[in-house]
Amino acid sequence: MKLLLLTPPIVQLNTPYPATSYLTGFLRGRSYDVAQADAGLEWALRLFSRAGLRRVLAALKAAPAHPAVDHLRRHAATIQAVVEPALALLQGRDLGLVHRIAARALLPEGPRFAQLGPAGHEEAYLDWAFGQLGLVDRARYFATLFLEDLADAVHAGIDPDFGLARYGEAMAESPPSFEPLLAALARSPLTAELLHEVTLDLLARYRPDVVGMSLPFPGTLLGALRMAKTLRAVAPHVRIVWGGGFVNTELRSLAEPRLFDYVDAVVYDDGERPLECLLEHYGGRRAASDLLRTRVREAGAVVWRSAAAEVDVPFAATGTPTYRDLPLASYLALIDMLNPMQRVWGDTRWNKLTVAHGCYWRKCSFCDTTLDYIKRFEAAPTSVLVDRIEALVAETGCRGFHFVDEAAAPAALKAMAEEIVRRELVIAWWGNIRFEKAFTPALCRLLARSGCIAVSGGLEAASDRLLALMNKGVTVAQVARVTRAFADAGIRVHAYLMYGFASETTQETIDSLEYVRQLFVAGCLDSAFWHRFSATAHSPVGQAPDDFGIALVPERVAPTFARNDLAFVDSVTCDHERLGEGLHKALYNYMLGLGLEQDVRAWFAGRVPKTRVPRRFVADALG
Repeated sequence: MKLLLLTPPIVQLNTPYPATSYLTGFLRGRSYDVAQADAGLEWALRLFSRAGLRRVLAALKAAPAHPAVDHLRRHAATIQAVVEPALALLQGRDLGLVHRIAARALLPEGPRFAQLGPAGHEEAYLDWAFGQLGLVDRARYFATLFLEDLADAVHAGIDPDFGLARYGEAMAESPPSFEPLLAALARSPLTAELLHEVTLDLLARYRPDVVGMSLPFPGTLLGALRMAKTLRAVAPHVRIVWGGGFVNTELRSLAEPRLFDYVDAVVYDDGERPLECLLEHYGGRRAASDLLRTRVREAGAVVWRSAAAEVDVPFAATGTPTYRDLPLASYLALIDMLNPMQRVWGDTRWNKLTVAHGCYWRKCSFCDTTLDYIKRFEAAPTSVLVDRIEALVAETGCRGFHFVDEAAAPAALKAMAEEIVRRELVIAWWGNIRFEKAFTPALCRLLARSGCIAVSGGLEAASDRLLALMNKGVTVAQVARVTRAFADAGIRVHAYLMYGFASETTQETIDSLEYVRQLFVAGCLDSAFWHRFSATAHSPVGQAPDDFGIALVPERVAPTFARNDLAFVDSVTCDHERLGEGLHKALYNYMLGLGLEQDVRAWFAGRVPKTRVPRRFVADALG
């Protein structure tokens, strides 16, 4: 029995998403015949090719006027000529055109370039970002803007669901009904035709008996449905299985039988053992009643199958991920943000590993603490983890690692770093942490010696009252000291921030921005991002809203498809939409080193209160 594991469009173009590599490594270790592919990458490369652009231009003939569409039409011949050389530069395969692209002498410049000013008169932040010698990175930045202009034209003139890092995402965010997705499937823009062709190619290349799709985010749902539709039409004998982060959260209470016109089974939480049980079932070695955390359709109804005797594979026994079958040289090193820390996400290919399963803290009130991926904390021996690092370096030739934990525990990172140093391994790595006091200056220096280049962590709200309500277990002063310890060790720091939390006031939002401004001024942060709070069904806030000063809006009908984000009414009146615009504008400038001495009120439209945060709060906290 041949299994093909797919990442549907579209997650990221710089590196493979880890789910298929994790499952492939595990199942090959159990002697299954498994292959893997990144459908999103293949789709994007087919679209942004010379032949693909000819089809794009034909599809745009009837499109209304739009700056990106008009630009593509106006420069059609030149764009078709340079698109493949630009992609080769982003793939690192051909640097021969670096000088011409960096000099802005080759690529037709569309709306995305407007922020730069005319060639030869670029904004000063380009020199800040690239200096005088950073020709390759400068050229990659311009090639990224060029590609984004093309994506904008496709989005505006052909398929409003299309994006370089998502596909139909807004449609897939907790849709209670399957109807909008069925309506989208009935449409067949050029992007859908190309995805159909990619699916046929994958089917011919691998000839699978079972296709497993991992849907990590809402932006993969529509692509997965389109691929499943094609498979059903041309290869009805192929079994189709879904899993992944989107399934685990949004489809937790799935009751929509029509989804099973497109898929045979939906599995939940860690996929190793549920998928193995399904393969045994399809091979006639296991009854349907003995599956693990799986939904199927029987007699027209969605049913849950999970045998009490079945348990998950221990984290230490899940094996080493593998990237075999994936075209590692074809991924695109995109630079869409000039901030050095932000670039870590997009302009490098990383081997993905997990230090430990779940979250060792698992208390944050906004988090999915009731779900397995958070609540079941399980580590592997340090030697096993570092063995996996060495195996991936040997397999891929890549020495860069991204540890994708919810929050890696300080003790586990300390042990890993000591073993890396002991073995004299030369790698670079980064990952997500909590800004807790265990990250002392000494530990940060050890992590840097082992190859740590960056960390990201959830500051969430720069307000001690809100941090306590969130049950974060940190204070703003503590975060300042920990982030400074990382910065002093030469490790870049990114902070996740949240606004609009339950009962958050306008004053607290303004004060949070002031704290963040001071953290940037003090050199504690390199980058950050504001997320709008949402109450989710699997979090303490969603399950006990009264404890947080909000009231859930009653659902008019019980959702049969997706359910995660919950509508609510806050006890505190605050215009979070208006404040969000100012927060994002301020952070964008802070990450470019601009506006750091400006009064935070200047970033907001309309009147907002003066901050109550002492001007030297962070400086005093650092001593």
